[in-house]
Amino acid sequence: MGTNCKVVVPALWERFIPHFTRQGKTAGRIVPVPDKGMNLQLGSITLKALPAHFLHAEGNFQFYDPKSRILFSGDLGANLCDVADLDVPAKRLGDVLPHMEAFHRRYMNSNRVCRYWAQMAAGMDIEMLVPQHGRALTGKAIAEFIRWISELQCGIDLMQQSDYRVP
Repeated sequence: MGTNCKVVVPALWERFIPHFTRQGKTAGRIVPVPDKGMNLQLGSITLKALPAHFLHAEGNFQFYDPKSRILFSGDLGANLCDVADLDVPAKRLGDVLPHMEAFHRRYMNSNRVCRYWAQMAAGMDIEMLVPQHGRALTGKAIAEFIRWISELQCGIDLMQQSDYRVP
């Protein structure tokens, strides 16, 4: 809020943002993204805000640049690999899978939303998938990741009654 820039935020969270700053500071600056996503004009480039709801957070969005064909995937695809490898994109999912599997099993909501996302992503022309944490995915690793995430049992899929008991 220290600048006059626009703030792009899921419409779901639009009413909460003003609580983080002085009254009136966000007036005319919030760009709410509807649940279905939207196109965002950034200079001469149109970025696509893509729905990724419940893939770590409700009201989650990812950003795709059709010109560079880069998908900024947020926490989806995050891999906590060695710092020395961060600038080397993974060309095979197996290179990063040991660094992502536990996180995705715990923090992604369910296989159902993973499948919905995978069906959307499979139809896109993605040159590079860039998560918020870890190595980017490129080449064969992208299709391998989409296939893997579409089959992943995670989040509520893994919960049982024994996980809900008084200690």
